[in-house]
Amino acid sequence: MTETRKKALGKGLEQLFSNEVINFDKFEEKIVDEGKTSGGVIEIPLNEIRSNPYQPRVIFDDASLSEMAESIKEHGIIQPIIVKKSIKGYELVAGERRTRAARLAGLTTIPAIVKDFNDTEMMEIALIENIERENLNPIEEAKAYENILKINNITQEELAHKFAKSRSYITNMLGLLNLPEITIKLVESKDLSMGHARALSKLEDESKINELALRIVREGLSVRDTEKIINMANLPKKHNISRNSNFDIKYSIYENLCREKLGVKVKINNKKIEIPYKDDEELTRILESINISVEGE
Repeated sequence: MTETRKKALGKGLEQLFSNEVINFDKFEEKIVDEGKTSGGVIEIPLNEIRSNPYQPRVIFDDASLSEMAESIKEHGIIQPIIVKKSIKGYELVAGERRTRAARLAGLTTIPAIVKDFNDTEMMEIALIENIERENLNPIEEAKAYENILKINNITQEELAHKFAKSRSYITNMLGLLNLPEITIKLVESKDLSMGHARALSKLEDESKINELALRIVREGLSVRDTEKIINMANLPKKHNISRNSNFDIKYSIYENLCREKLGVKVKINNKKIEIPYKDDEELTRILESINISVEGE
């Protein structure tokens, strides 16, 4: 990290984003303590808060959120969330689950600390919070690592050190993103384990991957059973190649420009533009922002 960036980040962020292994709990505690000391904790309307556009978690446990909502009803919000001021309201930096649970609990405002972070920092904070607080599913985790590699322009080895993982762990996680869509959905829904996904990701034929993935679910095959089937059938395998080794930075710039325009995280890859939305209301807003209206709406 350059000396200029260190000064801009301050001690809390310098610790989080240095080359040493990071600790989210200490980082958040420092930010919150500084905010409380300086009177920086304010109540923000929940309807003015948008999710972190780099939030890696796609699937949230409804039962866990309901349990947290009940706790909030009884005890209130104990730990303020961290947000960044945006053009329209605020963007979440840390505290996605607390914010969702607060809405379930019927709150209209939530205590928050407003801090300024750049896109790379917001992405890393969201990843770290989810990994340390509540495990992501393998696909969510892999996509988050992929995004950090894109934006930070660091090696897989540097990324592995930063998150206290082995290089092979990062390589295997990124390999999951080459799985066909049907198999990816089974991993996301936890019908396939990380071990199953890793074994399947080494295969070349997408139709064979999906066929075997569905068989694993149908017959309840173990990872060892799966590996035996792959070896006995002598299915063609591929070499694992990082999708990010030569990532063209211009696509990162395009993605950021689209994000600023649409207010959601846009992904440009493999000659496709992916624009996610959480509900019909957000879809309508996105369409309106690019001057598209649907008759009868």
